[in-house]
Amino acid sequence: MQAAELNALRARAECLVDGASMEAAYDRLAESIRSDLADRIPLVLVVMTGGVIAAGKLLPRLDFPLEIDYLHATRYGEATRGGELRWLARPRHSLAGRHVLIIDDIFDEGVTLKAIVEACRIEGAASVRCAVAVDKRHGRKVEGFLPDYVGVEVPDRFLVGEGMDYRGYFRNLNGIHALPDTP
Repeated sequence: MQAAELNALRARAECLVDGASMEAAYDRLAESIRSDLADRIPLVLVVMTGGVIAAGKLLPRLDFPLEIDYLHATRYGEATRGGELRWLARPRHSLAGRHVLIIDDIFDEGVTLKAIVEACRIEGAASVRCAVAVDKRHGRKVEGFLPDYVGVEVPDRFLVGEGMDYRGYFRNLNGIHALPDTP
């Protein structure tokens, strides 16, 4: 896509949650996480690539000892619809006996996040918790699984910003924006 096309698409996007509201959501997330994990020295796993923005905003608010690692599991790549789960990178640290906090951008259907949690448990994590910046409201969620910490809830729209993207673009936008019908 050309810059002009992307700028035109961005201009038609609707802001659902502004940047200031997202900052307040990260404050609330940090307080909840702190009360649960401050005395456990958690291993924080950032889900690439979307989770990098949420982690960058959330981690400085967690003022207690922790370790950071990352993983990369995706069903999307740069596509706009999910497919089969692919592991591109697994954590370098051992998860055995660790209290794990997974940070991701969105809880959409939950297939990817649930698979990541299950993988952490198989690797021997003592506990696994998930924090997401956004929970998209709809009835297509995997059964029996919810994130432990949610920043904001939004309607079922095609979202960008705060780590979420359209074909690799717009992850860096502050706030949550809904794109109009996308090509």
